[in-house]
Amino acid sequence: MNSLWDWSLVRSFLAVLEHGSLLAAARQLQTSQPTVGRHVAQLEAQLGVVLFDRTGRGLIPTHSALRLAESARVMQSGAEQLARSAMGADRATAGTVRITASQPVSCYVLPPLLAQMRLSLPEVQVELVASNAVSNLLRREADIAVRMVPPEQATLIARRVGKVVLGACAHQDYLRRRGMPRQASDLLAHDLIGGDRNDDTLKGFAAQGLKVERQHFALRTDDLIAVWQAVRAGLGIGFVSEQLIRTDAAVIPVLPKLKIAPLPVWLAVHKEIRTNQRIRAVYDFLSDALPRAL
Repeated sequence: MNSLWDWSLVRSFLAVLEHGSLLAAARQLQTSQPTVGRHVAQLEAQLGVVLFDRTGRGLIPTHSALRLAESARVMQSGAEQLARSAMGADRATAGTVRITASQPVSCYVLPPLLAQMRLSLPEVQVELVASNAVSNLLRREADIAVRMVPPEQATLIARRVGKVVLGACAHQDYLRRRGMPRQASDLLAHDLIGGDRNDDTLKGFAAQGLKVERQHFALRTDDLIAVWQAVRAGLGIGFVSEQLIRTDAAVIPVLPKLKIAPLPVWLAVHKEIRTNQRIRAVYDFLSDALPRAL
């Protein structure tokens, strides 16, 4: 007897056992009657026993078939469970989804959206990675990323969901103390908050035709939340999203006509989204909610 059974033979055997004929079994399995008959014959040959008596009333299971039935049904249950695990486990929405986003997006944009998502997807737990570094989705550092740059890998799916509009701003106490700048060149006489190793702010000044160097910044930091809190503390003029500026009435926009290139916002996910219902559900929610929030 072959110790490794072909599951298709066992499946045909159980169908014949249940329906009592090759034709009815073939209909259930959506195959041909000769195929089912061949499967039963092959199984009988492998086991060295007769499984059915062929009579005018159909196929009558022998005592050997009845003894085999219980083990065969255990195999059937195991095969169905294996199929569910392979095909359905990733379709369940229960479980964890890891999201990475910049600090401002993680701290100010996503929390109210995740609170809404909790109501519609209560079975999903979120791991939120607040980082300005670009996490590698291919290495599974995150499942979903909210990025300011589009991913270059072909195995990732990305959708542009909006943009972050930046503006210069300062606390009203600072402006009372130092005065309101009227033109871009006036910024050189003010206390400025800019990047440390990140040179985006320097590039922005260069685009305005202003030669600004690191020593012009009263505070240098690459932590965007620290920039915002320094502005709120009245330390100087900083550059943050207009959305953040609107959250504090004491922070005043300055030089509203200053041209600062907006930052595009991309929602990126691995192509595994096509087979993982949990990640798909979170991605779909954010795809719908982020454009409105931004």
